[in-house]
Amino acid sequence: MQVPVHVLNANTKREQGKKAQFGNIAAAKAVSDIIRTTLGPRSMLKMLLDANGGIVLTNDGHAILREIDVSHPAAKSMIQLSRTQDEEVGDGTTSVIILAGEVLHVAEPFLERNIHPIVIVKGFSRALEDAIKVIDELAFSIDVNDREQMLKVVNSCIATKFTHRFGSLMADLALDAIQTISTDLGDGRRDIDVKNYAKVEKIPGGTIEDCKVLRGVMFNKDVVVPGRMRRKIQNPRVLLLDCPLEYKKGENQTNVELFKEEDWSALLKQEEEQIRRMCDDIIAFKPDVVITEKGLSDLAAHHLVKAGISAIRRLRKTDNNRIARATGATIVHRTEEIQESDIGTGAGLFEVVKIGDDFFTFIVDCKDPKACTVVLRGASKEILNEVERNLIDAMGVARNIVMDPRMVPGGGACEMAISRRLEERAATLDGVEQWPYRSVGAAAEVIPRTLAQNCGANIIRTLTKLRAKHAEHAAAGAPPCSFGIDGMTGDVVDVRTLGVWEPYQVKAQTFKTAIEAAQMLLRIDDIVSGLSKKDKGPGPSNKGPADPEDN
Repeated sequence: MQVPVHVLNANTKREQGKKAQFGNIAAAKAVSDIIRTTLGPRSMLKMLLDANGGIVLTNDGHAILREIDVSHPAAKSMIQLSRTQDEEVGDGTTSVIILAGEVLHVAEPFLERNIHPIVIVKGFSRALEDAIKVIDELAFSIDVNDREQMLKVVNSCIATKFTHRFGSLMADLALDAIQTISTDLGDGRRDIDVKNYAKVEKIPGGTIEDCKVLRGVMFNKDVVVPGRMRRKIQNPRVLLLDCPLEYKKGENQTNVELFKEEDWSALLKQEEEQIRRMCDDIIAFKPDVVITEKGLSDLAAHHLVKAGISAIRRLRKTDNNRIARATGATIVHRTEEIQESDIGTGAGLFEVVKIGDDFFTFIVDCKDPKACTVVLRGASKEILNEVERNLIDAMGVARNIVMDPRMVPGGGACEMAISRRLEERAATLDGVEQWPYRSVGAAAEVIPRTLAQNCGANIIRTLTKLRAKHAEHAAAGAPPCSFGIDGMTGDVVDVRTLGVWEPYQVKAQTFKTAIEAAQMLLRIDDIVSGLSKKDKGPGPSNKGPADPEDN
């Protein structure tokens, strides 16, 4: 009889084969069930309490999953999906989790029947290729210069959000912001960097209707000497620095030996001369506003006040970059290197305004700003945080449309058309592979089913009616049908005429991410987890005796 050999540590937990696969499917299903009710315009909100006792009130899939702490590795992988979707296209985070959970759920019966995971994965791959072809057939382009059409698209994409009750306010803000920061690179290519050049500034107080997009930049700073520096300047000449306007301090402890009292005076005078020289370099170009990322000493402030220059110190690097882009200025690294071309003259107004207890600096009315600030007002921090999340999603949608103006019907029409096509094509496939292929079509129906469920419609009757509409269309030999579910009423309608559209990029990315993630989780047949070296849990340690050379 062979003696069993223990290779793994005694503290190690191991799940193998079907147990690991079914565990992964159950974890993925649990994650998708958490946010299932947050899909569609009639979605429910989730209230989450974070570790610090703060409250997060949202129906944004990514925001919910970001706050949830999970231990199962497959659940962590699912949460990573929503982050990927959010970073890639900025929308569809709820749909991708629900779809991935459903695709894994329909794979469970095949594993029970001992069909090999690789065969299932192969069927899923073919289904994904054909699903993308259906999305391509359904796609149609819109004119990105037609503001009314663009508003309709952005509104339909954020109709599921908390802010849709305020009308087209968020869509207007998002479009204005995207059009402001959009730059043409030539050859039909555009650069839209929302993260760096469209800053959202939240100020509690006021009403939601007070939200606006500034043609310029705003930041939470006041001038260095409030009583003596101007707080309002028309058509300012702006100089941006990232060097300190104070004498250079020693990086470490510095010792200076002085033998005469005059040496001490000479040392102080030298420091003052250095600051005077720096200020003279600045004053020679007659700027109205000087903004530096580093410190600014009292002596430098005194010289600038005498010259009638307003100064702001210790500004964030990102804010400085936005000001440079909005005013046409160049950030200077040393005062000796300043040139006339470095001065920004694109701003129409520099103004410092007190809002609540804080002072905010506005550099606005810029001629051609390629950076902007979106000012959000609202009753409380919770509301402002939710409005910010909705606005970021809206800006993501607007950016996607400008980059790729193709649209597809929303409201579950696309998913039902995919389901119908995969059902038809499955009969032409040979062998066992056709069953996983067909099951992807069944899984795609989870989107229209959830939409109907969340607005209180009769699910069976609504889905049967929707299937019949798509079958009629297919029997007539017409292109894929655009009938879907009206998320507000639960009725079966032509969503294209209703104006419920989604960006092509979001829909294609949702299917790619969901199905590829399901394939990855199905191919896992062994999960090994144990205590790491850093953990000091109970049980025997795997550390050997200390190596004398380590000390």
